[in-house]
Amino acid sequence: MQSQKLSISLSPTLTRFIEHYKTAKGYKSRSEVISIALTLLQEKELFEAYHQASTEVDEDWDVTVADGLSDETW
Repeated sequence: MQSQKLSISLSPTLTRFIEHYKTAKGYKSRSEVISIALTLLQEKELFEAYHQASTEVDEDWDVTVADGLSDETW
């Protein structure tokens, strides 16, 4: 995977957390920890988008799709 180098500023608390997490979980670098964290955030955003989309389903669609069909038709 190609990567790009970024420069970010974090609070001392977050920096300590990243370092502790890296050591405790056996990751190779802080970058790996941050990458994992961002992947989790990305997955959370995707989950929320799918959840939001599922609430926007038109309730009349089921009636329209099944219009005129019975169990015997299938």
